[in-house]
Amino acid sequence: MKLDPAIAEGLGVDPAHTTLSSAGGGGCSSASNAKITTTFSDGRTRSWFMKSAQGSKGRAMLEGEHASLLALSTASPTLVPRPHALGTLSSSPTTHFLLTSFLTLSSAPRSPATPSLATKLARLHSTPAPNPPRFGFSRPTYCGDTAQDNAWDPSWESFFRERRLGAILRACEENNGADAELRALVERTQREVCGRLIGDGHLNGGEGVVPVVVHGDLWSGNWGRGRVERGEGGKGEFEEGEVHEVAYDPSAAYAHGEFDHGIMKMFGGFGAGFWEEYWAVVEKTEPVEEYEDRVELYELYHHLNHNALFGGSYRSGAVSIMKKLLRKYGKKEMI
Repeated sequence: MKLDPAIAEGLGVDPAHTTLSSAGGGGCSSASNAKITTTFSDGRTRSWFMKSAQGSKGRAMLEGEHASLLALSTASPTLVPRPHALGTLSSSPTTHFLLTSFLTLSSAPRSPATPSLATKLARLHSTPAPNPPRFGFSRPTYCGDTAQDNAWDPSWESFFRERRLGAILRACEENNGADAELRALVERTQREVCGRLIGDGHLNGGEGVVPVVVHGDLWSGNWGRGRVERGEGGKGEFEEGEVHEVAYDPSAAYAHGEFDHGIMKMFGGFGAGFWEEYWAVVEKTEPVEEYEDRVELYELYHHLNHNALFGGSYRSGAVSIMKKLLRKYGKKEMI
């Protein structure tokens, strides 16, 4: 396939010695993927991953992912592939692209010298947001094909209640039609559960939580093990031949670190060994005894998102979580 001049310019490569081929992965239905490989004059080769998407929504999705990768790699080098370029094809002004380092997937165990995914994630969740410490992100991001409003908010409770639960309820109704029961349960959860479980005056003895950057969509299908070429970490932490555990397809925001645990619990795939390594670096937010309930509240967002995108059984999963939390933390009335 012919290499577009905008891609060649973004990478600084010679189109005559660079090839483009299809590649798997992607993270959402609106994007397609390719592998770009260039051969240098000394015979060395180097590869990059390209994700492309169409139209204004496609560009917004790629911009959000590019910003997410930058924020994540700054806080935890080698957690994610390094972003290299973002642009628009010269040959098609409605086609946009994102170029990142290429992860050569491997079934081999990670190299002993490299940190585990659990340790990398723990480092991520231990790195405070840049000043001023606020919840949100510099631009909208997409969780799957769902646009996320990341407008800045000094309050984690307010951000999650309005920018996540309120917004995803509207998306459910836009995609699936009015749903009186679902709306009533979400609104009750916003009023009665959010303040009780994640209120700024409740967490950590009234000190609240410090915002950290989260991956935002870290399920078992969004991480892998493989090799990334030397020097790709920006700080020299990717070394030639090393097998790393790397996450991809992020939907970042500055949030409560435990927010990532919601989708990790929803789809599983992170065993006891993972969490033992993670908790060796990070402490659970106080009250520790409410941790599981907080994670269910964060998991609720992803059930609602999947209901907005796919419908089906995800609605019943969301309803089940809300009824459980309302029985425990809501006003005593019929659920």
